[in-house]
Formats: sequence, structure tokens, C-alpha cells
Amino acid sequence: MPDEPAVDSHAHVFCGPGVPFARDAVYRPHESQIGTARYFTAVLASHGLTHGLLVGAQPYGINNLCIISAIAASRGCFKGIALVRADIADRDLDRLAEQGIVGIRVNLMTDGLRGLAEPGADRLLARIREMNWFVQIHCQHDELVEAMPYLQRAGVRTMIDHFGRPNVERGLDQPGFQALLELGRTGNSVLKLSGPFRSSREGWPYTDIDGFVQAAIEAFTLDNCVWGSDWPFVRVEERIDYGPNRACLDRWLPNAADRRRVLWHTPARLFGFSA
Repeated sequence: MPDEPAVDSHAHVFCGPGVPFARDAVYRPHESQIGTARYFTAVLASHGLTHGLLVGAQPYGINNLCIISAIAASRGCFKGIALVRADIADRDLDRLAEQGIVGIRVNLMTDGLRGLAEPGADRLLARIREMNWFVQIHCQHDELVEAMPYLQRAGVRTMIDHFGRPNVERGLDQPGFQALLELGRTGNSVLKLSGPFRSSREGWPYTDIDGFVQAAIEAFTLDNCVWGSDWPFVRVEERIDYGPNRACLDRWLPNAADRRRVLWHTPARLFGFSA
């Protein structure tokens, strides 16, 4: 067992054939990319991590059974980010909170602004703010720019996947990345140092995204940065392994105390983990 607790703050788990995918699923992962909660626990242990923040997998739609079941079986080691509709009842949100959910995910890449602008979204965001949950945003390139007014008006705590998935060829000044840095400076947003392979154009060891990562860390500070693997690496066309992916953090944060903050102290405080 690992000597110290550490959190992987971005992973997906699947239930296998017992839980069907939604009919309108944007994608269906290849069988080799379907990882169960039991297998994820083994992956964590083999790489020196102990806890995980599970993100609802889009193929299941608003059926959060997989992550809720995993949380229940984890003895406090897992928390979750759910996928919900804007018209979800308050009692159902309260139930999700009791089951270890700490936020919802809005996917700008697949749904555009629907999750922030559709009827009922204002009420949902107000409720999320009252619950002190996170609105986790998945976006790329300049998509965050259009979402900023909605997020600012709602006053919710945000959490950005994969440091915003910038277009590395456009540099640090691109509007979407500047919007991300603006969020970081508010002190009310969390950054996931995750998924470098989703932005890199050079491939492993993904050094072409290092400048973006460092600028983002400076804006968000280590008090609002967490690390995530994005296991089991769905929707990719190249082989991705956990170890090399995790090794990027050592390059970004060569100081062991800084890595300790990102891997444990910050996610434990933000998501409610205990050793």
C-alpha cells in the first residue's frame, strides 16, 4: 500500500454490459477502454495513489449508477462529479450529495452552451452554488470565452478539465486560454492538471504544453490545482499509459512538497477526502 494518501482527480469508470449506454451517447468506448472501478482501484494502488474523483462517463447520459456504486464500495476513497439535467429536482441533488457527489459536469465540446443556457439552468446553477458544489467544465480552444458570462453571473465554483485544452499552436495569448487564466485569478476556480495528451501536438513527453501548464499554475496557485490521469483514456488514437502520464507532474512540479499539495492537500480540502 502507498505510504501516503494521494488523489487522482480525474478518471472515468464503466460498469460493463450490466448497465447499458444511453441511446444518444456521443461516443461508445472501445472494449479495451472500458475500465471498471475495481480495476481502477488496482491501477491507483500500483502507482502509489489511494483516492479518486470519478467523473460521470458521457456514454451513460444522466445515469450516474457506475460512479455512485464505485463511491459506495470505496470506503471513502472515491468522490464523484455527476451528469444531470437542468430540471433535476432539489431532492435528487440532495441525494447525490449524500452519495458522495461534489459537483456536476458541463461539456462545452459536445453540448455547447446548453448546460449553462437552457431553461432551468439558472435555477440549477443557483442550487449548485448553495450546495458549494463545483461546475466542472470540459472545453477546448476558445469555447470558454462564451461560457464566461454565464459562470460569472452564476457565481459558482468552477473546475476546468485538462487546463482548458488549448490550441498549442496559437500560444498563450489565445482568448480561450486567457479566459482560463482570468478564472484562475478569481480564486473561485480549480484547475485540473490532466490530459496533456489531449492538447499536445508533439506526443510524449508532451513538453509542448509545459508553458501553458506553468502559466495556469501561476494563475490558479497550488491551492487550486489538482492532478488527474483521465484514465482509462477513452477516445484516443494512440496508446496512453498511466505511469508516463503521471510522470509529467514531476516535471511540472519538481519540488516534492508542491506535488504533495496537488496530489493530496488541495484535493482533500476541496473534495472532502480524509486519510
